[in-house]
Amino acid sequence: MLAVPVAAQDQLPPAPYAYRQLEDPAQEQKAQDLMETLRCLKCQSQSIADSDASMAGDMRNQVRLRIKAGEDPEAIRAWLVERYGEYVSYKPELTTLTWPLFAAPLVLLLLALLLLRKRFTRRLPEGDE
Repeated sequence: MLAVPVAAQDQLPPAPYAYRQLEDPAQEQKAQDLMETLRCLKCQSQSIADSDASMAGDMRNQVRLRIKAGEDPEAIRAWLVERYGEYVSYKPELTTLTWPLFAAPLVLLLLALLLLRKRFTRRLPEGDE
C-alpha cells in the first residue's frame, strides 16, 4: 500500500524536454554545458546529461525550459542548488559550510610536512653545541 505512489510515478510519461533537444542550437549548447556540471541525485556518479534516471530527465527538462525562457545558466544552477542542495553541483562553491572541505587537504599536508621534518632532522649530541 505504501509503494503505490512510487510505482505510479514511474508510469508517468517523461517530461517534454527530458529526451528532446531545444530547437535553437545555441540554447541547446548552453543547456548541455550546464547539464554536464550537474550531478544526477539518483545515480550520483553521472551528470544529468548522461543519466537515464527519470529524475535526471525531469532535471534536464527544467534546465531546457529555463534556458528556453532566457534564464541565465548560473541562475538555474543556483535554483537547483537551493532546491536539491550543494551536492547537485560538480562545481561546489566556497561557503561557510564547505570551507573545511577545501582546507582539510592543506592542513593534512602541513601536518605531514611537520612530522617528516621532525622525523628527518638530526638531533645534535648533547656535548656538540
